[in-house]
Amino acid sequence: MFNHIIMLGFTVLISVSSIVFAQQTVLPKRILATYEVTKNGLPFANVREQFVVTGDTYKIESVTKGVGVYALFGERVLISIGEVNAQGLKPSHFELQQSDQPKKLLRAEFDWPKQNLNMTVKGKLKQAVLTPGTQDLASYAYQFMYVPASLKDALTVSLTTGKKLNHYQYIVKPEIEIIENAGVQYKTLHLVQPKQDASETKELWLSTEHHYLPVRILMVDDNGQKLEQSLTELKVE
Repeated sequence: MFNHIIMLGFTVLISVSSIVFAQQTVLPKRILATYEVTKNGLPFANVREQFVVTGDTYKIESVTKGVGVYALFGERVLISIGEVNAQGLKPSHFELQQSDQPKKLLRAEFDWPKQNLNMTVKGKLKQAVLTPGTQDLASYAYQFMYVPASLKDALTVSLTTGKKLNHYQYIVKPEIEIIENAGVQYKTLHLVQPKQDASETKELWLSTEHHYLPVRILMVDDNGQKLEQSLTELKVE
């Protein structure tokens, strides 16, 4: 009888643990995010993104609109389409359109069976070798929530900008950092690039309580120009 009670309690504990685990691993089907972007501390642009999962496919659309004189550059639209599998996001198509000028349209097609990344730049085809986990400029920010176990000491992010395929090395700082955006505090993991000679550096702050979505992104080019993108609104379903 005593053993039966112990086993019953153990079974209940497993069931409760399974429910908690399931709740923790349920990932969003729809995300709406709005960001403010500054350039050297001054208003530069607003970004609105939509991430939608339907069945085993996803679509991301990111629209950037300049502020003030930067509005003259027109909208920049990023679109990423692909599959969702056990490893996360697997892009099949990416495109970047700056304003309405056809010559500024960039496309990337992911040929996974042949391990080829086919990029169309100004009407010309460029190719690169696809490696597992490769993302694009729109999808990489949403891939972290599918692979939180990789956010330990260091990681490599491979992504295409539509023009080329880049491989970024990041170090994950061990301390949880608190940052504040638009009056909201976020507990974050801070990803930094190792000190090295590079034309551009990028830092990411991922919210540990919001599926490791980036709540702040800092980019510094080789001229010291700083672009900082900060989350101002988030809706997760």
